[in-house]
Amino acid sequence: MPDKAEFAEKHCEACEGGVEPLGREEAENYIKKLAPEWALSDDAKSIHRDFEFKGFNKTMGFTNAIAWMANREGHHPDLEVGYGHCHVHYTTHAIGGLSENDFICAVKIDKLLD
Repeated sequence: MPDKAEFAEKHCEACEGGVEPLGREEAENYIKKLAPEWALSDDAKSIHRDFEFKGFNKTMGFTNAIAWMANREGHHPDLEVGYGHCHVHYTTHAIGGLSENDFICAVKIDKLLD
C-alpha cells in the first residue's frame, strides 16, 4: 500500500466498474495515510472532510483548486460549499464504494493547503 508521499505522486486510473470496492479493513488502512481530519463513513463506502476558511474568496479559491485537480485526475468529489467552508465527500460511484482513487485525490487536496 502506498504511503502518503507515494499517493501524492500517483494518478487516478479510470474506473468504469467491474472491480470490487475496498472492504472496511482496507479502507481503514488507507485512511491512516490521510490527514487525521478525514473520516470514513459508517458503511466504509466513502470518506469526507470539512475545510474552514476566513471569507468567501479563500473558500472559492480552494474549491476551484479542487475542481482543477479533480478534472486533471478524472475523479470528482461531491462538494458542499458555503461562506467559509467546503465539505468534500469522495466515493467511486461506478463501484458503489471506495477505490484507491478516492485516497489519491484526498492526499492531493491536503497538499493544496501546504
